[in-house]
This record gives sequence, C-alpha cells and structure tokens, in this order.
Amino acid sequence: MNYALLYLEHLSEQDLQLIARKAGRLDEPSELRAVLRDHPNVIEDVLASPELFAAIFDDDESEAISPGVTPFLVFGALVHHTARELDTANYVPEWTGPGRRLPVFDVTPLREFLSSGASRFFLIELLASFVKVASGSIWVRTPKGYRRRRYSELDPVQLAEMVEMLPPGERPGGYRRLGDVVLFLSGVFPDHTATHPPALPERERLVASAGVAPATALADGTDLRFHEIVGANWYRRAVESAQVSVGRGPGVLLEVADHFSHARRFLNVLADRHLFRHESGLMRPSG
Repeated sequence: MNYALLYLEHLSEQDLQLIARKAGRLDEPSELRAVLRDHPNVIEDVLASPELFAAIFDDDESEAISPGVTPFLVFGALVHHTARELDTANYVPEWTGPGRRLPVFDVTPLREFLSSGASRFFLIELLASFVKVASGSIWVRTPKGYRRRRYSELDPVQLAEMVEMLPPGERPGGYRRLGDVVLFLSGVFPDHTATHPPALPERERLVASAGVAPATALADGTDLRFHEIVGANWYRRAVESAQVSVGRGPGVLLEVADHFSHARRFLNVLADRHLFRHESGLMRPSG
C-alpha cells in the first residue's frame, strides 16, 4: 500500500498551496491533488525538504501560524526532517532517566523503522491526533446507582476503564487509542511519564486491560519499560479484536507493536531536538 496517498485525506488547501510553492509548482490546489494522486512520492519528498521545514519552523516565516495550515502538515515536516537527520547521525541521545540522556551509537534500528512509509505516516497521524485531547464525563452504573465519572484520554487508567465498557465491536479503536496514549506520553513526555508512574493497583488494571502477564505490574514504570510492554500489547489487542469483529486489522499496528521501543526512542529524539524548541502552546501533562 502506498501510504503517501493517504496524506491527501489530511492536507488542506493551504497545505497544498505551501507544498506547491516549496516544490516549485504553479498548480492550483485542485490540480495539485490530481498530480499527487498519480505521483504521491512528491508529497514525501517535499515533507522531507529543508525548505518546508524552514517555512514552518523558522522565526522569520509565517506559514505555520496560518489557520489553514494543518497540524498534520506541521508534524509531517517534523517527522520527515528528523528521519532525514538520522540518516547522517553517528549517534542519538538516548533517554536514560528524567533529565538524563546518553549518546547511543546504534542508530540503525531507528533508521530501519523510519524507512517504512507506513511507520512515518503512523507517527505523523499519532502526533497530530493529540493536538486536541478528548475529555469530559460519562455516567456509569455502580452498585449504588449511576455515578458521573470524569475522564481524560491522556489518563491511561481512566481510558482503559472506558474501553472495557465499550461493546466488543468498538473495542479495537479503544485498544488502539490506549496504545497511542502510552506511546505519546513515553515518547514526547518521557521525563514526566517516568516521574509519575501509575501506582501498583493502577498498573494491575492496565496490565489486565492490555492482556499481558500479571507479573508485569510489578515493574514500577520509571524506566518506561512498563509503558512499552502494555502499549505494544494494546496495539496487538486492537488487531486481534478487529479480526474477530471484521476479519482483519491494520497491519501497521503489529509493526509498531513489534518495534514499540524504536517508535518511542524516535519520538524522544524528535521532542528533545525540535518540539520543545518551539513549544509555545505545547502543554505538558498535568498531575
């Protein structure tokens, strides 16, 4: 499958105008859409270009603040730019604990993971999906009657409880979102995630939801290994439950599950190098 074609579902007219300018094309957005359907590699070539990255992130450029330029395009440029940096990197700073990074010279696994168009698209979509976080309250039946329960999708414990209340046919999406949340928190906010590990009863609930060995709950989560285990298995459960419901599940989730630590490490590098250099409006999780 050519994942580059899926970019067209997310790009706005202003996105396409910016892409056209940086690709040196004079097409109108509608014409460019037709061109890109026949030559989808142009999208990824432009997303990886230094010109687009500069247009979005340089202080003297203005495209990034245009209301028509989507978060998807911004994160698309960011993921591709960081992946290109890894092509020539001799090492990456490895997260070893809150506030600690050590150089690790084994960059090849990250390059191999990012060489897949499916993996790149997955990470872009993941990051863009957290620009707005769902939260609110639901009514839950308890032995004492209905009670209002608040939730935030950035809280895996609350989200896991909600997913278990869903009808079986809706659980694949819930399990996928649980995997997304854990990957996002451990990848973009590793320091905060490690210094706020779930308590043992909460880890037990997460382990049960993810369907992994109960002994996994004994890990305290401060080294992010706990998050990698449950996150990867939530992706696997998403695929397995989708196969039961509709006969198939998204294969990219199995790829990410098998390489969850690579995805997390890449997001650590991306966040450290770029996100928090441009973090106006980017809020860390509370709690």
